[in-house]
Amino acid sequence: MAKYSLGIDFGTLSGRAVLFEVETGTEVATAIKEYTHGVMDEFLPDGVNKLSDNWALQHPNDYLEVLKTAIPEVIQKSNINPDDIIGLGIDFTASTIMPIDSHGTPLCMLEEFSSNPHSYVKLWKHHAAQNEANLINEIAECRGEKFLKRYGGKISSEWLIPKIWETLKESPEVYHTADQFIEAGDWVIYLLTGEFKRSSCFAGYKATWHKREGYPSKDFFKALDPRLENVVEEKLSNNISSIGMKAGEITKESAGLTGLRPGTPVAIAIIDAHAAVPAAGISEPNKLLMIMGTSTCHILLNEKEVDIPGICGIVEDGIIPGFMAYEAGQSCVGDHFEWFIQNCIPTEYERKAREKNVHIHEFLTEMASKIKPGETGLLALDWWNGNRSTLVDANLSGVILGMNLQTRPEEIYRCLIEATAFGSRVIVENFREHGIPIEEIYACGGIAEKNPLMMQIYADVLNIDIKIADSAQTAALGSAIFGAVAAGGSRGGYDTIRDASKAMSRVKDKVYRPIPENANVYNELFKEYERLYNYFGLENNIMKKLIRIKNERSRCSPKK
Repeated sequence: MAKYSLGIDFGTLSGRAVLFEVETGTEVATAIKEYTHGVMDEFLPDGVNKLSDNWALQHPNDYLEVLKTAIPEVIQKSNINPDDIIGLGIDFTASTIMPIDSHGTPLCMLEEFSSNPHSYVKLWKHHAAQNEANLINEIAECRGEKFLKRYGGKISSEWLIPKIWETLKESPEVYHTADQFIEAGDWVIYLLTGEFKRSSCFAGYKATWHKREGYPSKDFFKALDPRLENVVEEKLSNNISSIGMKAGEITKESAGLTGLRPGTPVAIAIIDAHAAVPAAGISEPNKLLMIMGTSTCHILLNEKEVDIPGICGIVEDGIIPGFMAYEAGQSCVGDHFEWFIQNCIPTEYERKAREKNVHIHEFLTEMASKIKPGETGLLALDWWNGNRSTLVDANLSGVILGMNLQTRPEEIYRCLIEATAFGSRVIVENFREHGIPIEEIYACGGIAEKNPLMMQIYADVLNIDIKIADSAQTAALGSAIFGAVAAGGSRGGYDTIRDASKAMSRVKDKVYRPIPENANVYNELFKEYERLYNYFGLENNIMKKLIRIKNERSRCSPKK
């Protein structure tokens, strides 16, 4: 009798439940639930309380709806007996945090806090805490704190501590009422198992926790703000559970909610991008995975721990036990292209796309594919949502250079694709320059699946073969792999992540190989990209001055 593992992938806009056959990793059924509230970046759910710039919130009830609707739907679609689902794993965006009370209830669900934005989930791309992140970096550097080197010399507003500190400073009533600040992924594990189990993946990559050294010292937190001296003991936890472990089992209550059987093993939660690593078949060192979606995450395994400037983190056993797992990333990739089609497409192009019965992305890709490397005369910096690696600066913004009255939309579109590829090359070369080899590159995610032009450009820019993970649901597959490991071999699963990965993962036959002529052109263009990168990222503060002027004028403008 076949056995199955369930992966629940909580993304930025939706959650999806995907059921996989344990022996082969074959996808059996999928169900998707769009978040009712989506990303709240303008107003709270009441439609009255307006949010400031750089805010990005979510409502925790949306995650509960995923469990209540997507899991029963996937069971129904698959037409299998829930007794044959041997394990479950979840992945989540990070750092996506919420304040909860002693009963595990998010404070935003309490009437007295429903109009307070700090009581809601602060999504990973909530960048309003960048000032706090800057102060953390400044104070940590002055004190010579070792932890900072593990994060490339800087952390950003996407980390947990800046978001908590922002809450303390701007809404002390929320901070003091909260029993805990918890990652949304860990909160979902609590909903399913009744157990508060904090993941080493979330804590290591996003909360400055280290397997052997723990969190930064009380003295450091006190130096930030005396009220934060005991933040770990009072609002977090020193009890961290390792990736690959079982978090608990489905409770009777959550069984009634989801349709799963009580006692079904549940794995410790993992960051969504990181879950994709075993799903792409990577369980060995020196193989880089690019998880390409609204943003891109670059993950690499190695045996040694090396301080590398500008990366997002190094976590021992962060993904596969026995390896250091390095992370870097780009804050704006899919969002980059979505911005363009939402704001820069002439009606003529929209009409032609409709006539061809294709999406505007597909139409632009077809047009852009007719252009040769270097033929646009354009060069861009891909910082529409700041720079995550290697500059770690959310206050940087985008640039397009070389436009004139003859510039066409498809040329800009191709230029933006090339910019993201150049951004990835900066990350790859940064690893290599600091002694971490990259021998193979893999890609996964919607872009890798659907856009051959983009993947060929990446192969040309990086000048290396790129392999594509075969599953379109790599994060969910990775979560299901961890679910199968939580079950263990005795229940029909696997005893190690490596064994589960080898059995359940695969890559496509199609490999994108660099075209020498294109690679030569992109080598020349990359030199110019580096000049722009260093000039606007390190030498000239004009982007930040523009933001300051904009914010000053916004404060002076009458409210609508």
